[in-house]
Amino acid sequence: MPIATEFEYFAPASVRETVGLLSKFKDKARLLAGGTDLIVQLKEDVSKPQALVDIKRIAPLGGIKVQGKFLRLGALATFTELIESTVIKSKYPILWEAARTVASPGVRNRATVAGNICSAVPSLDSAPALLVYEAVVVIEGPKGSRQIPFASFITGPRRTVLAKDELVTAILLPQPGKHCGAYVKLGRYAGEDLAQAGVAVLADAKGAIRAAFCALAPAPLRSAKIEALLSCKKCDAAVMAQACALLERELAPISDIRSSKEYRLHMAGVMLERGLKAACSRLKGEGPDYGKHLI
Repeated sequence: MPIATEFEYFAPASVRETVGLLSKFKDKARLLAGGTDLIVQLKEDVSKPQALVDIKRIAPLGGIKVQGKFLRLGALATFTELIESTVIKSKYPILWEAARTVASPGVRNRATVAGNICSAVPSLDSAPALLVYEAVVVIEGPKGSRQIPFASFITGPRRTVLAKDELVTAILLPQPGKHCGAYVKLGRYAGEDLAQAGVAVLADAKGAIRAAFCALAPAPLRSAKIEALLSCKKCDAAVMAQACALLERELAPISDIRSSKEYRLHMAGVMLERGLKAACSRLKGEGPDYGKHLI
C-alpha cells in the first residue's frame, strides 16, 4: 500500500535542530526513528503529518552505555540491541526477557524502546520491566532537558506527558542490586502478537517484591498494594488467594477482540504466581532459564 499523504521531510543533525522543527510544526510533525508504527499509520492514512522528522542520523541518540549510576538507553536503541547486550542480559534480565517477546525479529531490528513507550499503548511489552526497574525518561524541549519517572510518563491510552515540541532522548535505568525476576506474557499464539496480558515480577535479595502489569488497565501500572502483600512472604496458596482478590481491585482490564476482561483478570493471577515463583527460584540459582515461556 503506497503512502498517499504529502509531507516535508527533514533529517536534522542534532537534538536542538529537531526541537526547532517540532516547535515550528507542533502537532503537524511526526518523528521517525524505527518507524514500525508510523509507516503503517502513514500507509493506512491514520496519520497525516505536514512534516516528517527523521532522527536516525543523530548519533548521540544511539547506544546502550553506563552513565554514572545509570545505564543509558539512547532513543535510537532497538529491541535487537537490548537482546544482544550482555549488560542488559546480566544486569537487567527482566527487560532482556521482555524484549524477546516484542513482535518479530524483523520488527525488533528496527523498533526502538523509546518509540515503543511513546506509542503508549496499554499492551506495551517493555513497560512492566521498565516500571519494576524504576526507569527514568529523559525529555528534551525548547526549555531544555527534564527527567521524569517512567511511572509518570504514560497518562492513558496513546497519551504521554510529552508536549508537541518535545522528544525523548534517552531512558535511564538505575543500577539494581542483587535481584532476579520474570516477565510473563500471555498471547493468543506463538509468534508476533500483542499481549493479552503481561506481568513483570522482581524479587531482591532482601525479600522485597516489585510487580507491574500491561494490557490490564488503560496504562501500564505498578501496584504498591500487591508488592506490600507479597514482599517477605512465602508464596503459598493463602497469599496467592489474597493477591488474586487484590488484583480485582487494582486492575481494570477491558474486553476486546483479543480477550475478555474476565479471562485477562483470571490469567493475571496465574501469571503473577508463576512469575513470582520463577523469580524467587532464580534468586536461589534454580528455576527456569531466562527466556523460557512460563505460560
